[in-house]
Amino acid sequence: MLKILSPYFFKDYPLFKSQKVEKISCLKTQGHCNVNYVIQTNKEKYLLRQFKYQRDRKSEFQIQNLAHKKRVGAKALILDETKQLMICEFIEGKHQQKLKQKNLKKLAMLLRKLHKIKIRQQPNDFRNAFKYKDKKVQEAFKIIKTFKPEYVLGHNDLHPKNILFGKKIQFIDWEYAGKTDRYFDLASIIIEYKLNKSDEKTFLYNYFLRHERVNFKKLEAFKVVYQILWTLWFEKLERGEIDEV
Repeated sequence: MLKILSPYFFKDYPLFKSQKVEKISCLKTQGHCNVNYVIQTNKEKYLLRQFKYQRDRKSEFQIQNLAHKKRVGAKALILDETKQLMICEFIEGKHQQKLKQKNLKKLAMLLRKLHKIKIRQQPNDFRNAFKYKDKKVQEAFKIIKTFKPEYVLGHNDLHPKNILFGKKIQFIDWEYAGKTDRYFDLASIIIEYKLNKSDEKTFLYNYFLRHERVNFKKLEAFKVVYQILWTLWFEKLERGEIDEV
């Protein structure tokens, strides 16, 4: 892991030529795949993410800045693949474990905004993530296959630690982002925030336009895929079997 001993660490980055680094501290809320630091200068505050695992970070950097242009994420400023780090704008906000109706509606509209971003990329249907035969997953994929794919730019990791609520709602940590069926993100939010049926309908009916119909059968299948996928991921993480995400 990176050892940041002094502000001199940043002297070679053009971003810091015209500002002085005054304080570097670990962020209180840490993720599973990164070590996060707050950089305070005499002008601005930044977030530094030190990567724990290998990943296509150029793609992540590009996708995050596409999201920033649509005002759904922070601007990525520096990608240093040698030192395995990324520096971004710092977003003020809090994580929430439960959502009130107001934020539920705003989150639905923000997700739709993300899903409208165009990206040229091979889609991921998550099938390759399952190395063994699981009846529930196989049945879920059979159901999904009966419907037309609805590929979008998905975040693919929308749990409460990756959504910030402040003056506006923003998504963070884009390492899993890519072209996927939009129902994967929808399923993840419903599961992660433990939405009841009433809140689920509020969320879905604010995401979909009036002329669109919610495919509940497809949604339920993606819920199965999401739950089992992340259960497997965390089991591998605990066993120390992950060196790439």
